[in-house]
Amino acid sequence: MIRPVAFSFNEQTGASNAFQSSDEGEDKSKINEAAQAEFDAMVQTLGDHGVNVIVIDDTPSPHTPDAVFPNNWVSFHSDGTIITYPMMATNRRLEIREDVLDKVCEQTAFKKRKRLHMEQLTEHGLILEGTGSMIIDRVNNIIYACLSPRTNAGALEKLAEHLNYDLVSFRSVDAAGQEIYHTNVMMCLGDKFAVLGAESIKDEVELGQIRTSLRTTGHEVVELSTAQLEQFAGNMLQVSNSDGENILVMSQAAYDSLEQTQIDTLSGYNKLLAIPIPTIEKYGGGSTRCMLAEVFY
Repeated sequence: MIRPVAFSFNEQTGASNAFQSSDEGEDKSKINEAAQAEFDAMVQTLGDHGVNVIVIDDTPSPHTPDAVFPNNWVSFHSDGTIITYPMMATNRRLEIREDVLDKVCEQTAFKKRKRLHMEQLTEHGLILEGTGSMIIDRVNNIIYACLSPRTNAGALEKLAEHLNYDLVSFRSVDAAGQEIYHTNVMMCLGDKFAVLGAESIKDEVELGQIRTSLRTTGHEVVELSTAQLEQFAGNMLQVSNSDGENILVMSQAAYDSLEQTQIDTLSGYNKLLAIPIPTIEKYGGGSTRCMLAEVFY
């Protein structure tokens, strides 16, 4: 997790992220202070539940208002591969830091064996924002991705070929008909369940393919409404703590939007952990999953 130093609304990402709200006229220093307090409380809560969290501070320069969302620029894989990704916003490309990767390796059992620099694809106009753009089924070797200005089909195909994974791509839109910018705000994949914003997928053939793929790989599908997606109910992440217990991390807003039957189903697979991060959600347009770059040994 990257602790923000100058968190604020990012004008370069706002046009493609309908989940963001502008901070125009607001006191940016107070917004940053609130975001830092939410971040620190989230780290504390995760730690209290036995989750090992590596915290690395953002740097004042260059200015990276979205640095709190590291999963968009890096992914760690169990074979020792580290992949860095092509970001759409020029100020988000500045988030890629080799010292962050070095610190992760120093503080965990992760052993870097291969480094894939996909960020070079920006030279060809190809964008793919990490595990924001993709939901990766690492057990069944499948990538799920909704196409958008942040998720390019050509970049997806290159990554799927490199990893030797199958690719399931589709279109997903919000209530206003705008393409949902990241797959991880409308879909979450656990070990035996999947959360899916089914209402956002208008093509019945694509929706059928996704449902079939999830069910044939042993996942019970919990479907979300578009209204629940707007509360970041799709932006969850299943993590494992030091006791090997699975925990589903989500924001308080996400949890509050769930129906009791959904809560009961998800609780059958893992403990639910709801954390309030209203400032980060409002101005950053992302939630708890976006804040977590998981490390696989």
